[in-house]
Amino acid sequence: MPRLAGFVVEADGGSRGNPGPAGYGAVVLDPATGETLAERAEYIGVATNNVAEYKGLIAGLKAARELAADAQVLVRMDSKLVVEQMSGRWKIKHPDMKPLAAEAAKILPRAQVTYEWIPREQNKHADRLANEAMDAGKRGKQWEPSDSTAALDASAARSLAGPVPSGPPGDAAAGAAAVRAALAAGGGTGSRGTGSRGAGEPAAADAPPVRGQGQGQGQGQGWGPDMGAPATFVLLRHGETALTPQKRFSGSGGSDPELSPAGRRQAAAVAEALAARGTVQTVVSSPLRRCRETAQAVADRLGLAVTVEEGLREVDFGAWEGLTFAEVQERFPDDLQAWLDSPRAAPTGGGESFTAATRRISATRDRLLAAHAGRTVLLVTHVTPVKILVRLALGAPPEALFRMELSAASLSAVAYYADGNASVRLLNDTSHLR
Repeated sequence: MPRLAGFVVEADGGSRGNPGPAGYGAVVLDPATGETLAERAEYIGVATNNVAEYKGLIAGLKAARELAADAQVLVRMDSKLVVEQMSGRWKIKHPDMKPLAAEAAKILPRAQVTYEWIPREQNKHADRLANEAMDAGKRGKQWEPSDSTAALDASAARSLAGPVPSGPPGDAAAGAAAVRAALAAGGGTGSRGTGSRGAGEPAAADAPPVRGQGQGQGQGQGWGPDMGAPATFVLLRHGETALTPQKRFSGSGGSDPELSPAGRRQAAAVAEALAARGTVQTVVSSPLRRCRETAQAVADRLGLAVTVEEGLREVDFGAWEGLTFAEVQERFPDDLQAWLDSPRAAPTGGGESFTAATRRISATRDRLLAAHAGRTVLLVTHVTPVKILVRLALGAPPEALFRMELSAASLSAVAYYADGNASVRLLNDTSHLR
């Protein structure tokens, strides 16, 4: 049975005069990676801000339907009017709004669409598109997407799509917060400019605050509501193998090397450090040998058992397994450049892309969070899973994966709060090895 897709649609509209020259923008995003899957924008002539907002919603929903008609969609807009009307909480009285709302409601079944209000500053991507459309209209042209942001075709989007991330079971607000955290880097840099809000529409400041907003960041500052003890993932990269000092690609598709003598010494050192801290309550390991050996050394010192989690494995580097970067560059230059340019590109020979790995690892994260709420869990894994977990917690873009250094047997840590927010506590700590 095919899995349901999950998308986030962000939409916006503006009118320079209200009514005046108007345009809309909409973007479909992958909730796990923050990647842009489709963009829509159009200059619509003279119209009100509210009409433009509805036009943006319609365009965004249609784009999501084109990618996957069975999609579960979270719509995020800074228009309180549209969100409340489409959620059924406000009546639609204006004659211009009724046909637009009816059209939007018919695009996807009601059960597949959820609406969420967000502050204007969190809707910058769609806002930028709307302004680009209005600027194009001012020049007598229509907005056109650039080659780098053109929509993916439906088959490609289906391979990317998966469930919308959720928070603790039964907590819809926490689920929305988890999506917000995953997409924090997805916004653009534009501003509404001279666009104005429609008459009778409440300003953003009048809307109720988002539950738990800023919770993860606020914990260390002493502000924000008390959400209780977070689940903390202590992220341990395995100790060295014979391939590690040579900087060779070593993923799930290679020889599955064991720890080297140096790696076993590193595992013993990190075990002593974690025993001294005394906070780890559970040990979970990737199925690959180097991680299981590292995890067992720690678990034996702590008196705990090791649970193996398939989702924590390293990516499969395909034909690059066992090669150095220079060797890959010499043999597969085009494939390597594509891999460096796009998280959707996979290593030569059927390897796993960063996009696919992010889906797997974010699903693993959610599963472990549900099983270990409020506990401190040691995850013994690899470079890519640690970087992806940190990237998602920070809301950083995919290219951040290439901007983090993770040494063998290093410790990182992320705390996950009940409202869906996350806080990076530690990155690449190797003090226990010195």
